[in-house]
Amino acid sequence: MTVTNASQGNDSRTFDRLLARYERIVEIGQQLNSMLDHVSLLRRIIAAATELTETESASILLIDPVTGELRFELVGTLNSSDVESIVVPMEGSIAGWVVSHGEPRVIEDVRQDSNFYSNVDDQLKFHTRNLLAVPMRAHNRVIGALEAVNKRTGERFNDDDVKTLSMLATQAAIAIENARLFQQSDFMAEVVHELRSPLAALRTSMSLLLRPELPADKKSTTILTMQGEIERLIQMTSDFLDLARLESGRVRLNIQRFDLDVLLNECIDIVRQQAADKTIKIQAQIEPFLVEGDRGKIKQVILNLLTNAIKYNREGGSIQVATYLSIRHDEPFAELSVADTGYGISKESQKKLFQKFYRVEETADVAQGTGLGLAIAKHIIEAHKGMITLESEVGSGSNFFVTLPLSS
Repeated sequence: MTVTNASQGNDSRTFDRLLARYERIVEIGQQLNSMLDHVSLLRRIIAAATELTETESASILLIDPVTGELRFELVGTLNSSDVESIVVPMEGSIAGWVVSHGEPRVIEDVRQDSNFYSNVDDQLKFHTRNLLAVPMRAHNRVIGALEAVNKRTGERFNDDDVKTLSMLATQAAIAIENARLFQQSDFMAEVVHELRSPLAALRTSMSLLLRPELPADKKSTTILTMQGEIERLIQMTSDFLDLARLESGRVRLNIQRFDLDVLLNECIDIVRQQAADKTIKIQAQIEPFLVEGDRGKIKQVILNLLTNAIKYNREGGSIQVATYLSIRHDEPFAELSVADTGYGISKESQKKLFQKFYRVEETADVAQGTGLGLAIAKHIIEAHKGMITLESEVGSGSNFFVTLPLSS
């Protein structure tokens, strides 16, 4: 009789624990469905997976919608830029098997499994002992895998763990797809709105050209206007694509070591004639720094800052480019500053300056642009674990600061 009572007591506790776990999944699912920021959503999924399975870490792998490659999106608390370069093979990896077969897998000793892809542990300097991997399925389609890694209690993964993580993975996959759709629809609405202006200008210009009484000199002016609007459309579409890739996480950084001073001088040479056309002097105090990052993307940021410093500067003004060592959170960084003697930016506009499509109202007539350059620059720099900030006063110019990690 005592044994029976003990057995019933254990069953009751097990049932209560499972019920509490399922109630927690429902609660987490509601949270996930209300989150539309991609990175915040991924971090919440990771936190939920480690909590519900009582593991040391978790990871999310998603199929790249463009290349079809399986890539890590987030591992534990690591920054996405730490793992985004890791492509996991569909064949010869546990996650690849789970995604291909659409079934969960429990591996009690990964070193004994032929599909364990040890390159990931080597790159992340992490030791995987055991793991549970389940497919992430949204609308009858597998979009990736969710992994729970290293049981904290030392116990084995059980059927309840598999069911729990599978339920979470399904809710997470739907939330990720919803966030993607929201970002795409929101972004497309903004794109369409921004395209209306140059398209309207082209339509008006075309109507003028079709009028037989239009003088020859007016025709030439109208054609030049059309040429300018076409160039504007080309730049806008390039910026739209850049930002869309950055926001969706599809841009993969080509990390390498390079000399920041060499790149800066290269960029200054590119814009020197543009500055000379406005009699703007470019002065440089550049210290040599070996940094680590995507050289092409960093060049894009620097050129954007330099061209802005020219466009929004006064005739006969100047631009000061400088580099120096900066310490942030006890970590050394290379810091770059681009200061101009232009119109300056109000405190209110500074709060919105890195938002998509934002243009400073006071200088909107000074130069045309897509309003995306600084938003793109912010994404690029933050993907490098750096920061982009500014100091400015109306009438006294602006100074933009960029920090980049030094090469280790």
